[in-house]
Amino acid sequence: MILLLIALSLSAVFGTIHYKETFDSTWESRWVHSEKSSGLGKFKLTAGNWYGDKEADKGIQTSQDAKFYAISSKIPTPFSNEGKTLVIQYTAKHEQNIDCGGGYLKVLPNFELKSFEGETKYYIMFGPDICGATKKIHFIFHYNGQNLLWKKEPRAETDQLTHVYTAVINPDNSYEVLVDNVKRESGKLEEDWDFLKPKTISDPKESKPADWVDEAEIDDPTDKKPADWDSTPETIPDPDATQPEDWDEEEDGQWEPPTITNPKYKGAWKAKKIPNPKYKGVWKPKEIPNPEYVADDKLYLYKDFGAVGFDLWQVKAGTIFDNIIVTDSVQEAKDFYDSTTGKTKDAEKKAFDKQEEDKRKEEEEKRKKEETQSKEEEEDDEEEEDVPPKKDEL
Repeated sequence: MILLLIALSLSAVFGTIHYKETFDSTWESRWVHSEKSSGLGKFKLTAGNWYGDKEADKGIQTSQDAKFYAISSKIPTPFSNEGKTLVIQYTAKHEQNIDCGGGYLKVLPNFELKSFEGETKYYIMFGPDICGATKKIHFIFHYNGQNLLWKKEPRAETDQLTHVYTAVINPDNSYEVLVDNVKRESGKLEEDWDFLKPKTISDPKESKPADWVDEAEIDDPTDKKPADWDSTPETIPDPDATQPEDWDEEEDGQWEPPTITNPKYKGAWKAKKIPNPKYKGVWKPKEIPNPEYVADDKLYLYKDFGAVGFDLWQVKAGTIFDNIIVTDSVQEAKDFYDSTTGKTKDAEKKAFDKQEEDKRKEEEEKRKKEETQSKEEEEDDEEEEDVPPKKDEL
């Protein structure tokens, strides 16, 4: 009995890890490339061109430009998140300086992995999506046959370093989104997705009363147009215009200067506006309970999580995915980050900065070399011009 209590206590503290992937040399025994479509892009195992630890930082990287990708992996023991927190976390590193492509993870029910494609039913899709001006974090839920878009659009990370994306879904129907272990967004599922019909609607039987005044301002009845207002013409002859020298009045008629807008013209007179004393405000019908609204206190719930997968399009390949965890413990996810990406991110940043500095120096040296070569060629040309012709060349 005591051992059972200890086990339950440890489970409550540490939680359950349903899925974990760090991508080592055996990764292809757990992941399946889709065979549903031909010409899909392939993933390769690599730490990329800069990293903190060459082995620990290895992940799977999109390797071919302008390709769709579809790859998935079974969750060893399918599970339900009923009554528990669900945490989905992974890293994405857009090493290619991504211009257009997805970087999101799908969590799905059980299915035949070889048939994975864009139309395959999923429960949650989460992660960065970047294309042109769109640089947002996707967070999509499947509910009653529909995929529901997040009403919020927090900005995704767009640099070339590794970033961790974490989604936390709680059994009280609240959620949080973290980037690099820092909260980026939070809220209620019912408020930030259209899971349910609105609780209230405008009463369709109500209509605006005939005597309702919704003009906030009216013309001032005491304001009168000045007597000389219309004495100023809208246009006048251009005072700077002169008759052309070749103008012939017998043939061309009497010359008249062109007209221009009169700078003193005041326009059509309008009375000034004053607040309308009869204004009642913007009319709105009263709200009534929506007969189509059905409450659901289990929006968060999925009963048969069975797989994870990447279903993506990338114009320019090069994104590296790594360190996936699906758990019911926020602390487990944080500890996993601390023991993986958290340990190597500073060294990765240092390696990236060094590579960028080396590239800058190389480009500067190349530029100087080209300038020197160009200058020498110009001097050679000048010397050739200064050499007098030989006698037999005269």
